[in-house]
Amino acid sequence: MINRRTLAKTVGAALAVSATTGVATADTEHTRRGRYLIRNGAVVTVDKALGVLPRADVLVDDGKIEAVGRDLSAHGAKIVDATDMIVMPGFVNTHHHMWSAIGRNYVADGFPYFAAKRATSTLYEAKDVYRSVLLGLAELANAGVTTVHNWSNNTRSPAHADAELQAHRDGLLRARFSYGHVDQMPRDVPMDLTDVDRVRQQYFSQGSAFDGLVHLGINLRGLSQSTEPAFFADMEAALRRGLPIAIHAGQAPPRIVDAADYERRGWLGPKTLLTHYVTALDSDMEVLVRTGTPLSWSPHSEFRLGTAGDPRDTLLRFRKAGVPVSLSSDATSIAPSDMFETMRLVWNTGIPWQGTPSAGLPEVGFRDVLEMATINGARALGLGDVTGSITVGKRADVVLVRTNDINLAPGGLFETTLVQAATPSNVDTVFSDGRIVKRGGRLVAYDVDRIVRDAKASSLRIRTAAGGILTPPAS
Repeated sequence: MINRRTLAKTVGAALAVSATTGVATADTEHTRRGRYLIRNGAVVTVDKALGVLPRADVLVDDGKIEAVGRDLSAHGAKIVDATDMIVMPGFVNTHHHMWSAIGRNYVADGFPYFAAKRATSTLYEAKDVYRSVLLGLAELANAGVTTVHNWSNNTRSPAHADAELQAHRDGLLRARFSYGHVDQMPRDVPMDLTDVDRVRQQYFSQGSAFDGLVHLGINLRGLSQSTEPAFFADMEAALRRGLPIAIHAGQAPPRIVDAADYERRGWLGPKTLLTHYVTALDSDMEVLVRTGTPLSWSPHSEFRLGTAGDPRDTLLRFRKAGVPVSLSSDATSIAPSDMFETMRLVWNTGIPWQGTPSAGLPEVGFRDVLEMATINGARALGLGDVTGSITVGKRADVVLVRTNDINLAPGGLFETTLVQAATPSNVDTVFSDGRIVKRGGRLVAYDVDRIVRDAKASSLRIRTAAGGILTPPAS
């Protein structure tokens, strides 16, 4: 359990972390909001009223999308030439355990994800999670992800929470920080949410933090990691705080979430996000639709860790039922923070198979997965009016993808190109809330060398402390 007697000592913890690591930003000129005219691109708006515009401009001013259309004039705007590029909304990753980004390569044959997590999670110090989250944010930005749900399920102390939040301050992306439990805490002990109140007051007294980019939530263990009395106590404590709640709904038998029971208890709705839920029955899906409860789907994880049946079939049934599905990467030791690959996996596996329960269900299309990766994710995080589409009035989370690169040439249908062929290497420019964080294929808002150097130092220390299979080879 977290020693809450340290609370009085943690007000300055964030400053201590920054003093240790430094602010890992590189080019402050690019990270100022300005007035930009993104000119002559193929604009995939993911806005049903606008659709796909084969050639159009997007005007951005002070972080907001001011206009979308042909041949816009914008006095005083800096021109961003999008010729031969696809302009699209930034991706939204709705379930990402960012504290463990530096542990992406701890797994090995015979030493899978959960074994690696058990061997290392207790060894993370505050500076390690700062470095890990910042590494993850830079990786997301590089891949065109502008919004992430940081599912912080190893919040070992108030100092660890401060460290993750300071990484968000330096990371410049839109996010929900969901404060969670201490990994490997006893199953029968309820979570102590006292520090959530401190974090809320210290960072989120105005509702959001870091110039409005980050909002606060809570993630709960669920019945996969806690006893029923402990989970019920966790849920009631979270509900009293009125914050968005996120829960792992299970990938393996037995079925641990009874949606009808959760509905009776008043636990479901737009502010409750479930992830995985490979075990869901059709009746559970009907409840999610009725209550407007969103789902985060991590396809690599559902296939690799799910043992409850065919995740393809589950996803197709979710879609047929009308459940709002968003996409996510889970942990980096299971899948890369690459929404292009995530979309591609969903598209390639999202077909019905004859002779299985999926036979006759509608297949997943290119536009479907683009919506899952953008606007559905924004809505799942309560940000549907803020981001997720290129719509006048929304914040400028915008990505430019080069189509003249060898793996995308000679071009074709724009939505198909994004899903079928694009990779992070094709991402030319990324605007996050109107700030340029990637330009000309290069991260300009981060000191990448320092981020990597610090991440390697923390990872080496943790691996060495864990010993055994994680011990690095002698140099």
